[in-house]
Parts: sequence; C-alpha cells; structure tokens
Amino acid sequence: MRREIPLIITAIVGFTYIIQFFVPHWPFNILEGLLTSWMLIIFAFAIWLGALNLLKVSLDKISKRSRDWPYAIITIAGFLMIAIPGFLFSGGRRFQDPGTAFDYIYQNVYSPLSSTMFAMLAFYVASASYRAFRARTKEATLLLLAAFFVMLGRVPIGDVLSSFLPEGYRMSQMADWIMNYPQTAGQRAIMIGIALGIVSTSLRLILGIERSHLGGE
Repeated sequence: MRREIPLIITAIVGFTYIIQFFVPHWPFNILEGLLTSWMLIIFAFAIWLGALNLLKVSLDKISKRSRDWPYAIITIAGFLMIAIPGFLFSGGRRFQDPGTAFDYIYQNVYSPLSSTMFAMLAFYVASASYRAFRARTKEATLLLLAAFFVMLGRVPIGDVLSSFLPEGYRMSQMADWIMNYPQTAGQRAIMIGIALGIVSTSLRLILGIERSHLGGE
C-alpha cells in the first residue's frame, strides 16, 4: 500500500486539474482551489526538508572529511548567516522590508555574489560558443553566421561598420530580422516539443505508468 496510495493520490489530483480546465464549475473549481492550497503547504514543508537535508549532507562531508569538505563549512556558514538574522533580527514576517538585517545582507552580500557568479558565466558561455561555432558542417556554419550577425548587431560598432549599406540591411536590422523570424520559428518548435513532452510525462505519472518518483527499483 505504500506505493498504491501515492499513485491513487496522484491520479485523483491529476484528473481533477484536467477536468476543471475543461469544466470550471462546481465541484471541480472548489477542488482545484483546495488542492492548490494543499500544494502550497507541501511546498513550504519541502523547503524545510531541503534546508535540513542540505545541513545534513554538509555536516556529513565535514565529519568524514570528504572531497571539498571545506566548501561544506562555507555552505553552512552562509545558510546560518542568512537564516538567523532573517528569523531573529528582522521583525518576523516583515523580514524582507527595507532596513532589516535580512534586507541588508541580501542587498550587500547576496546580490553582489549573484552578480559575480553570472559575470563569470559569461566566460564559460564564450568558451562554449568558441567550441560550438566552428564551421565544420553546414549547420554549424549557419549557426556561426547567425551568431556573428546577432552579436555584431547588438553593439554600436555594428551599425558603424555597416553604415554604407542601404536602410534595412544594416547590422542591427539584420540582427532584429534573425531574432524575429528564424529564431522565433525555431523557439516555437522547441516549445511545442517541450509541451508534448510535459503532456506525455504527466499522463504517465497520472496513469501510474511512470513510478520512478516513488523510489526503489
């Protein structure tokens, strides 16, 4: 029964959401609101579970002196540095208000660190682009040319270099055309594929075909 009960709950909730989308009337609209409230409660407990699991895994690394265990100390210190001021010194539910200890740490520690991380990602993107945009095949050549025109069209020097071209053929306008037509068409195809994958995976979960989320074999 430990596996059958979660499957029954998943099927009931899944079919309720599907039916209320097509029949938004009583009792399905009430059930949809009730189930959404329960989902929010579960999400709140899941956050606590994730935080406690993070502490447990980090403490295990420190006690066993596993690989990169000093980073576990930094992880725990960062977690406590945010959690303790947020719970104890920031006015309870108003911890996000300007001027609180939590807000000070968020604005002066977390935000600069996040900016630094995303700034470092630019170098990894540049390295990956260099490896991916090599003109070895026709498709790679098209990708290289499109990336060249888009990147050059997004900086002022692109229009300076193409100022001798007639209106409509300058770098910025070519970049806009690539982003509005070929890129949009490819993006929509990808989104359609993602949507079909989500639908098929959801049906497998609702019907009990996919059971990997229950654990075990």
